[in-house]
Amino acid sequence: MANLPFILFSFFLISCNAIPATKTRTCGYKGCPTTRDGMINVHLVPHTHDDVGWLKTLDQYYYGSRNGIQRAGVQYILDSVVQALLQDPERRFIFVESEFFFKWWDEQTPELQEEVRVLVNEGRLEFAGGAWSMNDEATVHYQSVIDQFSIGLKKLKETFGECGRPKIGWQIDPFGHSREMASLFAQMGYDGQFFARLDWVDKSTRMSNKTAEMIWHGSPTNLGSSSDLFTGALYNHYSAPPGFCFDTLCQDEPIVDSKRKDIRNVDSKVKAFIDYINNLSTKYRTNNVMVPMGDDFNYQEANINFKNMDKLIKYVNEMQIKNGSNINVFYSTPACYLKSLNDAKITWPEKNEDFFPYSTDPHTYWTGYYTSRPTIKRFEREGNHFLQVCKQLSVLADLFSKKPEFSNNLEQLKDIMGVMQHHDAVTGTEKQHVSDDYEKLLTDGMVACEENAKAALQTLTKYENADFQSCFALNISSCGISENMSKFVVTLFNPLSKVDKQIVRIPVREGSYEVIDSNGNLIDSQVVQIPSSLEELSFRKSSSSHELVFVASVTKLDSFVVKRKTNYLEEKESESPKEKFVLKNSKVHLEFDESGRLVLVRANGVEVPVKQDLLFYNGAAGNNAIFANRSSGAYIFRPNGTLQYLGGSIELNVFEGSIVKEVHQKFNDWISQVIRIYEDKSYVEFEWLVGPIPVEDNVGKEVISKFSSNIKSDKIFYTDSNGRDMMKRVRFSREDFEALYNETESSNYYPVTASIALEDSKIRMAVLNDRAQGGSSLSDGSLELMVHRRLLRDDAFGVGEALNETHYGKGLIAKGKHYLLIGPNTKQTKINERKLQLEILLPHWKFFSSESVSGPKSDVNKLFSALSSFPDNVNILTLEPWNDNEVLLRLENILEKPEGSNVVVNIQKLCKQLRALEIRETTLDGNMWLSDMKRLRFTEDNGVIDTTLQRSPFTPFFATSASPFEGFDITLSPMSIRTFVLKIENLS
Repeated sequence: MANLPFILFSFFLISCNAIPATKTRTCGYKGCPTTRDGMINVHLVPHTHDDVGWLKTLDQYYYGSRNGIQRAGVQYILDSVVQALLQDPERRFIFVESEFFFKWWDEQTPELQEEVRVLVNEGRLEFAGGAWSMNDEATVHYQSVIDQFSIGLKKLKETFGECGRPKIGWQIDPFGHSREMASLFAQMGYDGQFFARLDWVDKSTRMSNKTAEMIWHGSPTNLGSSSDLFTGALYNHYSAPPGFCFDTLCQDEPIVDSKRKDIRNVDSKVKAFIDYINNLSTKYRTNNVMVPMGDDFNYQEANINFKNMDKLIKYVNEMQIKNGSNINVFYSTPACYLKSLNDAKITWPEKNEDFFPYSTDPHTYWTGYYTSRPTIKRFEREGNHFLQVCKQLSVLADLFSKKPEFSNNLEQLKDIMGVMQHHDAVTGTEKQHVSDDYEKLLTDGMVACEENAKAALQTLTKYENADFQSCFALNISSCGISENMSKFVVTLFNPLSKVDKQIVRIPVREGSYEVIDSNGNLIDSQVVQIPSSLEELSFRKSSSSHELVFVASVTKLDSFVVKRKTNYLEEKESESPKEKFVLKNSKVHLEFDESGRLVLVRANGVEVPVKQDLLFYNGAAGNNAIFANRSSGAYIFRPNGTLQYLGGSIELNVFEGSIVKEVHQKFNDWISQVIRIYEDKSYVEFEWLVGPIPVEDNVGKEVISKFSSNIKSDKIFYTDSNGRDMMKRVRFSREDFEALYNETESSNYYPVTASIALEDSKIRMAVLNDRAQGGSSLSDGSLELMVHRRLLRDDAFGVGEALNETHYGKGLIAKGKHYLLIGPNTKQTKINERKLQLEILLPHWKFFSSESVSGPKSDVNKLFSALSSFPDNVNILTLEPWNDNEVLLRLENILEKPEGSNVVVNIQKLCKQLRALEIRETTLDGNMWLSDMKRLRFTEDNGVIDTTLQRSPFTPFFATSASPFEGFDITLSPMSIRTFVLKIENLS
């Protein structure tokens, strides 16, 4: 009995240590739970994954309507989670999609908003990811990804301050992962990211050799360690352990701790969980493991989840006392888990390439979605184009100081563009009615922002009654003003930061026209007939049968008067050739064979036999019911191995003029193409029109454009990473594992956002595209891009319907462009590709007016010249209104090493023209001063682990209007993007 007090005191210590003490209740790493040495620390992470559209629309998911499709209501999740968190200060939760959160936030009372602020400030409700949506990583362009992170993080900062800023990326559902996304996270100041989906063989390999967590080099040759990002792959998808999903959407048994032995299951539950953790812990490198507790649209009745997790934590930790268990469970967050890994101070494996393509079993390469829904992919790209135009014009005309509704218009377009980046939006993996809703929302956003553009142009030109209409149907050569008026004005806005000479094509009726520039000079123009297959589209309600073509060199804004002279063409149109023929100008020489197909290209000092054709794969591999014989669907590409050639002669028409020469090819009733060369341009343009894809034979089809040459590429080709670094691809090869190449085509397909290329020691061939597509080089010297797909079977990955798009009662028709560049394998050839890539992304935007407009007035010309004064390899990526009397500016160096080098630009002239009083550098997203960025470091140097906080590799920029000229010098290294907030003088 003498030792009883000591025994009781020891028992008290053990009991207190069983549940880790929580540090001071605060956000960030200081508020993380305390882990225990010598134990397996289990970071239990309650979360929900909420798609901003997939099986239901964005609003249907938020409000919980149409539950017959899927039981999901995000407003109820947030209602329920907040109340559950308020009941117990030990509980934690992470939320990801800012679009949903702020939709909910705006509906709450001030009292509840304040309670939520307390939860955030105490680290009990934490944001992960934090962008407007959880974006895809294969089919998105980096400009749009940055934009949608900017709006999400901006709203979080405005609402919650620094405690609202996420520290980790949470990309748990995208279907593969890009290296550029890791780089963007690092440049935004994130400490790491976690994801769930990677090739099943890769995952198995990483679990067996403990390489599931790594240092990912986001841009190894260009940005160095500033783009490195700690990255981890989750163990069990992003789901709770088997048997431990306590959500109302699950069938797992709750934890029953009744005294009745016949219904009590707590002991078996605890044993099963401990066994699971013991197995999980053998796959990772530290004594910390993360266990997500949640899934799609979980926590609509959060108390059920938390009540059972409370019991799980209690009873598992009690086993430390009962039988000496070394399992220590507590509520945590991914950020706190990451900090525990950083505290471990160990070495980590490294990753250089990306995680494409993604496969879930031997017969399921998720490479079909790279092309699925080609028209919405193009519409999304047009949305980005117009968004950049609207943002720039809003700044240049100082719109927001005039009327608040202009800000609302811009926000509407920014919001839907953020939604469009979602991994079930631009990917084309959503249900048809959801796709229709995305298109409606994007249309509404563009129409709203058109009001901004119109008001800005009226201000800048001083023509207050001019129409300045955008024609959103130019893709089918339709525009009311240009085709119905004998005199009209085309005003061109150049979103790029260099004087850019581009081709302008405008729908018109048959006739002869003259074009007069803003100086009153008559400039060369040409009228070309539009392809018959386009003119004959049943849904095209347009009187235009031709297009007016001219070349425009635009600094920033310029206007051109178009007058119709006669009702007939003054130039004679060529007839269809009967044999081999040549199409050439001063830059390009093309040869065609007897069938009308391209067979040779001479350009930029080289001559290459190049055959181009449109072909299709049969997209039916078998019956869905047999798992090993899945068919191509919205997600996967699994053809039957047969590539169908259309064969035979092609209907041809050739049109030659001083500006453009065209070959119109018609392969059959549903595939046609125009091949164009422009004077003074060294590329070849291919404009394809595909659809309705016939399915009367009950076979789905996937159409490709293929370019075949004699270039000795030795299995190697290159694809862009979200429009940025070019990635080296080797046919039938992966960086870290040996994949199962059961399907030759789909296993070698990669996402192509902007460019695909191959080369040998002498020659380089690249094909640039106008939207995201899947592409490959399946044989040396060949490149192919998939342009359209129509399929009759669901691939059984959840969308629940075949990718069988129809429009106006028929199969969907898609239209788009490829740009072929061939030249010597030199630095300059790659530079030319980069420049053209920018022109394709952001060409001149056309505004049409019936009123007389002679161009911008002289008082804005200085501003335009300041915006266009940078070297060719420097581009203004972003110019947009930010906060009151603030403008956000991003500058980028568009070249990679070794094509590019460091370039110094002086921005004093630009700052003066924008009336900047102060300019200060931020992280990539624009919401944190770069001087405040301190990232966790996971590095080893000469055997010493360095976990000191990592700051910017260069001194953050700061200047005021009083700074000397040299104080405005900014250095841009290859592929770098630097972001600044300018405080603007208020003239009101």
